[in-house]
Amino acid sequence: MMPPMSLTPQRLAELLPRVIELARAAGREILRVYDSEFAVTLKDDRSPLTEADLASQRVIAAGLRRLAPEIPLLAEESAADDVAQRRSWPTLWLVDPLDGTREFVKRNGEFTVNIALVREHQPLLGVLYAPVPDLCYYAIRGAGAGRLDGQGRREPLHVSATCHEPPRVLASRSHRGKGIDAVLRRLGAHEIVSVGSALKFARLAEGGADFYPRLSPTSEWDTAAGQVIVEAAGGRVTDLHGAPLRYNERDTLVNPDFIAWADAQRDWRALCAPSTAA
Repeated sequence: MMPPMSLTPQRLAELLPRVIELARAAGREILRVYDSEFAVTLKDDRSPLTEADLASQRVIAAGLRRLAPEIPLLAEESAADDVAQRRSWPTLWLVDPLDGTREFVKRNGEFTVNIALVREHQPLLGVLYAPVPDLCYYAIRGAGAGRLDGQGRREPLHVSATCHEPPRVLASRSHRGKGIDAVLRRLGAHEIVSVGSALKFARLAEGGADFYPRLSPTSEWDTAAGQVIVEAAGGRVTDLHGAPLRYNERDTLVNPDFIAWADAQRDWRALCAPSTAA
């Protein structure tokens, strides 16, 4: 492995547009399959896999090797050897080449390409690209978050500083989880915003929702990019004890249950305390 890259603010700023272009290139491969009659197979965990997942992975893996050959890649479709070695990597790319494969199969457009750069267990740079609306969400820790549309227009992202009334709660289309109903009963009046994939983080970061409780399994590549985007836009993403999600420091790649929120004046964590979340 080559010597580690110095990830200065300037270097991160240089990397970001190139990672965005890489995510868009992967998105073009995804849309090529999306517009065809594609086959769906099931992995060992019964989650779906398509040629779009694999084509996107190939594009991203090759592009990141060219961009930063000294930084290893850990992705949903990574080889078992990479997963076994990853605990020794202080810096790595965390990638989901097609987040929301179930939404892809349903052809509802709610899927993303997720690319995050992680150092010392926290995401420093994140890109979420949604190929169907051709929207890219991005952030560098400490440097703000933004959104780029297909016409090249950019605008900064900010979470909603004041909670909507009733609160807008993000829920997954395919992975709602039993514990969410208890949380919503405690919350009282609310509006559900149903969105697939990591687009839930994007909705929170752009001010379209207030609260995202996730009490069902996710993997680290599902959340790393979205976390840094939400945090750079002024929100929070923590486990149920209030600690920010951390990456590549445990034996498992499955995240703990977590919540994400915008308005810091509300005690969102009290709604999802471990003793009441079941």
